[in-house]
Amino acid sequence: MHTYERIYAIVRQIPAGQVATYGQVAELAGLIGKPRLVGYALYRVDMKTSDVPWQRVINAKGEVSQSPLRNGTDYLQRAILEDEGIEFDEKGRIDLNRYRWQPAAAVIQAALDRLVPPEDADTP
Repeated sequence: MHTYERIYAIVRQIPAGQVATYGQVAELAGLIGKPRLVGYALYRVDMKTSDVPWQRVINAKGEVSQSPLRNGTDYLQRAILEDEGIEFDEKGRIDLNRYRWQPAAAVIQAALDRLVPPEDADTP
């Protein structure tokens, strides 16, 4: 199973109005200690055509990570999150105690299980 697909499967489960951190997504995808890999994967998402809600992943401080490589999408990310009902404080942070996604283990496992290709019926 492709690593990025594992990440995308987790991110697709984050409901509107909630967020997860890069580290949280990495851990749920079985990539403990690799939050930057999550960032790299989400950077590759085509915002116009993808069903991956990339905007719902933020840094561990509760902030939208700023990067000159994102060509202004930092501001777009915040605007989309605000449209979903998420509030930022005066420092530009999200209250993770209020908005952090807390998925059931079964939800995560089901999402990852859907990525495993079905076994060939002709195989013994």
